[in-house]
Amino acid sequence: MLRQIAVPVAAIITFLGLWELLVWVNDWPNYKMASPSDLPPAFWKYKELFVTMGWQSLWRTVAGLALAVVFGTLLGMVMGFSKIARDALYPLLVGFNAIPKATLVPVISLIFIGQHDFNTVLMAFMISFFPIAVSVGIGLSTLEPEYRDILRALGASRFTIFTKIALPKTLPEFFGALKVSVTLAFIGTNLVEIVSPHGRGLGALFKSGETNGDYPLMFAVLIALAFLGIILYYAVVYLEKIFAGWAERPQG
Repeated sequence: MLRQIAVPVAAIITFLGLWELLVWVNDWPNYKMASPSDLPPAFWKYKELFVTMGWQSLWRTVAGLALAVVFGTLLGMVMGFSKIARDALYPLLVGFNAIPKATLVPVISLIFIGQHDFNTVLMAFMISFFPIAVSVGIGLSTLEPEYRDILRALGASRFTIFTKIALPKTLPEFFGALKVSVTLAFIGTNLVEIVSPHGRGLGALFKSGETNGDYPLMFAVLIALAFLGIILYYAVVYLEKIFAGWAERPQG
């Protein structure tokens, strides 16, 4: 337990130290590259904004991610249990995922004018559901037919087969995809917050720092986003240990 905490903390401290050293060696002013020592004053100066806008970014990201989990899981189930659906939907999903999501922000903003919260949650959802849908679909489509045949021979219903065999088998893939989707959801949230003229949240705070040439504030926002991302990532890791801890192999 101590090692699991000490190693990441040591890595973060090392990263900050190398960052500070890089700025010091090159003698960069903070309007060119802010150093870690420039960030605490920025956090303290704008502490109320960080709390308010950090919460706005967090709840929208979690809401979009929750929608992605529900929709992605259902879509993955459809593709996993039906080869026809899989063949039909995969090209559409891949094509949609290949579209740069930044190009969709103006389109969404025009369609849903003034609905900033909805637009932000929608973008977080759109950018994060793809890994979940694909992982669940692959997990279910690769289910060994022998298990299904045995359970059917014993009189098991489709629901029983799904809950007893299919669902547990897909959990490792599901949580692996969810770890990726957590960071993608934050990207979607901040795209809207930065691009939207009426944006709120940490993305809007970053844009404000850029507009005013406040580089310590900009870098402080980036660190805040990284911190929130780490929190959500380890929340997923915690849930994974509860529901799919059996799939983790012990390491020496």
